[in-house]
Amino acid sequence: MAKSGHSLKILYSEGNEQVLSSQSAAMQKAGHKVEGAIGRQASLAALKNGNFDLVILGPTLSRDDRHHIPYMVKKAQSGTRVLVLHADGGRHPYVDANLDTGHNVQELLEKISAIQAEEVLIGK
Repeated sequence: MAKSGHSLKILYSEGNEQVLSSQSAAMQKAGHKVEGAIGRQASLAALKNGNFDLVILGPTLSRDDRHHIPYMVKKAQSGTRVLVLHADGGRHPYVDANLDTGHNVQELLEKISAIQAEEVLIGK
């Protein structure tokens, strides 16, 4: 993904630190500011202490976390978009986008770009 004129402030939450580290590096290289969180409690603390354009919930989080955190994101920051990296995200009423597990980092970056494009279209 080429760097865009508008970088996003992303909260990226995973259950596995190695996955978090590798994916975060790719997002930062694409020009985004990424704050990482391991697990639900760290994610909720980050939401309490900062503002984000996008929250990404990774596939190594538990199903329960991927279900609970979107509610908390919208409660804390209603305008923040939520991207879930698992197929079950497509059925959640507070999830704005999802990408099935197993996609590579380039497809993740393309999904982030699509979310950015939507924000530009709706004037956010």
